[in-house]
Amino acid sequence: MSFVNYNKKEIHCKIVYYGPSLSGKTTNMQWIYKSLQEQGKDQSELFSLPTDTERTLFFDFLPLNIGEINGFKVRFHLYTVPGQVVYEASRRLILKGIDGAIFVADSQKERLDENKRSFEGLKSNLTRQGYNYKTLPIMMQYNKRDLPNAMPVPELKLALNQEGFPDFEAQAASGVGVFETLKAVSKEIIASLKSGKMN
Repeated sequence: MSFVNYNKKEIHCKIVYYGPSLSGKTTNMQWIYKSLQEQGKDQSELFSLPTDTERTLFFDFLPLNIGEINGFKVRFHLYTVPGQVVYEASRRLILKGIDGAIFVADSQKERLDENKRSFEGLKSNLTRQGYNYKTLPIMMQYNKRDLPNAMPVPELKLALNQEGFPDFEAQAASGVGVFETLKAVSKEIIASLKSGKMN
């Protein structure tokens, strides 16, 4: 849930990038951070805790200013979760206080089962924490579309997105689809805040 800082007149919202190991969660985050730094639009720092088996153990953190609601500035804090199964407890912890999620799927055919397990894990973890994943702003990102073994998008939709979440094609390493996905989830979160429909 979003946090309101009345002293600073800010609403803080949390977006979590979720998906299987090495699907491109950290790559999305790094692209966003680098782009904002180059444009001079961000003075925050990107934190990561690398491990031997995963690019990011806990999270990358990036506040992002995008506008106001009733005189309050909205800041987004972006987090990635570790993709490997052994970090399930960490994933649950990072999902606490979530306002929206981006599921980063690896489009390669051989990763389909991992994508399915990870997405079911996201839904299960959200439900266990009292969230209704069907109404929470969730975007589906089909990453690595440039690889020769990438599955056709209609097949990915059928396998992963039967709920009909908004979805995007991406090549996070080159920035394709990265900001489009982030803007879409940001707009849904703001719409939910304005209508009071969070959770």
